[in-house]
Formats: sequence, structure tokens, C-alpha cells
Amino acid sequence: MTTSATISRRTQEERTAISDAAMAEAAVTLICRRGAGETTLKEVGVLAGYSRGLAGYRFGSKAGLWSFLIKTIGEEWLAELRRAVAGTSGLETIHAAVDAHSSFLVDSSDRTRAFYILWFDSVGPDSELREVIAKVHERRRRDVERWILDGIAAGSVRADADMRAVAEQFVTAVIGITYQWLVSPSEHDRVRQLHADLKEQMTRALGV
Repeated sequence: MTTSATISRRTQEERTAISDAAMAEAAVTLICRRGAGETTLKEVGVLAGYSRGLAGYRFGSKAGLWSFLIKTIGEEWLAELRRAVAGTSGLETIHAAVDAHSSFLVDSSDRTRAFYILWFDSVGPDSELREVIAKVHERRRRDVERWILDGIAAGSVRADADMRAVAEQFVTAVIGITYQWLVSPSEHDRVRQLHADLKEQMTRALGV
């Protein structure tokens, strides 16, 4: 049975979700405009149309807001990746993932750029953000290992493939390509070529 208390609670939850999304978008805008280090929680709240203190109250710190952004945008990318690799296996999955990442960068929004700005900022002294990024990185590596295992089982990947080494090579290459894109975001042909080169590397490393 739906009660007035349930409706009120749901409405509050919805309002919270709306304000969180607005502050996330404001943070993305400010990060892309001036960088994460120069962005303050007060500015995020004001740009989102709320009070100066709401972002601090809701997220506790910049690290808390940055972690929220990384998790939210990361889940968006994960959903896109799952759609891209659906119905594939082994090396075909890896190729589809590379193509999806190429499109993710070339057709990117400010959300993508902010995500990777925060990614590279995580090497700094902020241990909370570094831990979040480390978990994302590890999940990416495990995904690639699973794709390789699936390919071995299906016979489309060499049985003697060094699964962990190839997975590390893959995720490291993706991060390197992403850094190149951050430096020169308009060089779309270069980004596409780097992804094409990665597909060739994976074929040499895994192809039967």
C-alpha cells in the first residue's frame, strides 16, 4: 500500500537525485573549464543553482564529489561497453571494446573529459580518489582477462596466451591513448589510428 509517508520519502529521494545530478553537471563544467584543483564546492553549488553549502553538505569534500563523478560516469561507460560487446567473444570482444572506446573519445562530451581529468589527477596526494580509480582500473583488467578466457574456451584465442600480461598491456595502452586524446582532443584521426594499432597488437598477441 502506498502511503503519504512513502510518497513524501520518494519525492525527497527524487529531489536529492535531481540536485546531485545538477551538481555533478556543474562540477563537470568547472573541471573542464579550469581543472579539478581550481574548482571549489561552493562554486559547484552556486553554478548548479543551489546554496553555497549544499555540495559540501551532500558530498562532504571535493574528493567525495570527485568519487561520485567517477563512479557515475564510469557506470555510464560500462553500460555503453556492455552494449558494444554483446554477442561477441574472445578477440572479437576485445576489438569491439577498442572500437567502443575510440568512439567514446572521438564523440566525447565534457563528462568524458572530466572523467579522465580526474583519472590522471588521482596520481596526486588524494588517497580517496586514487583508491576509486584503482578499483576501476582493476575491474577493467579483470574484464579483459575474462574476455581472453572466453576466447580460449571458444577456440578463438591461443590457449597459451599470457592472459594477465595481455590484459595489463591492453589497459595500459588504453590509458596512454586517452592521455594523448586529452592533450590533443581534436586529433580524431590520430585517436582512431592509435585504437586501430591496439587492435592489431591484440590480434598478434591472442590470435590463433
